[in-house]
Amino acid sequence: MNTFAKYILEEKNLTAKMEIMYYLSKKEKIYFNKSVIIKTELARLFLKYNKLDLDENLVLTACLLCNCKKVENASSLDKIRTYAKRGAEYLETLGFDKRFCKICEEVNRYSGSKPREKESDILELVEQFGGMILDRPERIGFNPDEAMVLLIHRNLRNEYNRYIEIFSQFIDMLEEINMGEFVEIKAIRKLVKTYNETDELIDFIKKIANQYEPQIDSLISKRYKEIKKEMFQEVPKNNRPLFTEETTRNILKNIEDKKTITN
Repeated sequence: MNTFAKYILEEKNLTAKMEIMYYLSKKEKIYFNKSVIIKTELARLFLKYNKLDLDENLVLTACLLCNCKKVENASSLDKIRTYAKRGAEYLETLGFDKRFCKICEEVNRYSGSKPREKESDILELVEQFGGMILDRPERIGFNPDEAMVLLIHRNLRNEYNRYIEIFSQFIDMLEEINMGEFVEIKAIRKLVKTYNETDELIDFIKKIANQYEPQIDSLISKRYKEIKKEMFQEVPKNNRPLFTEETTRNILKNIEDKKTITN
């Protein structure tokens, strides 16, 4: 039987997935806004350039759907604590299997679901980091350095997230990338700026897909090539060897002598 789950999981193009979500949100009145897009883009970048043993299509689909029952500016603590669980239950009615629903439920830790799926750790990181760099009614967004400090030392201080160290290193790398042509603007700041300057959700999706993604992918690819070149550059020929030839002969002779005694 064809289900919504099968339909969106079989669509491999991320922009097309976002368009599907846009129309689903209009029909079902589920939570889907620009913040979901920015968090999914962070996940896309993290997965693409860290070569983790994860199903990228599954993780990004979960990023788009895990907040489906979230309530914007919720005043009720109960709604905050239960939205992921309620979302997982809703996703099951759309045809998603129990593991996918569990991954989405574990976007936060309120339900106490254990053991955690490894994909859930990615969702948790982009959900919390992405939320902190965006403005809220009660505060302005944190800069990426501040957000990472809060994520590590406050939000996840007593929790284990298997990807937190790699994610922190990746955010540091993004902070080294300049995306401005005339005025310097770092990669994450450019993403947030596009978010703030674009009102309509569908326009934001188009800007991310057609402008931001091609530019950041090109710049990161260039950066990785530079890092690889620095790591594997040829050692200058005038470098002194670690051991002298005499020392090397003595070490080899000692090994041979030990073999003879052993035999």
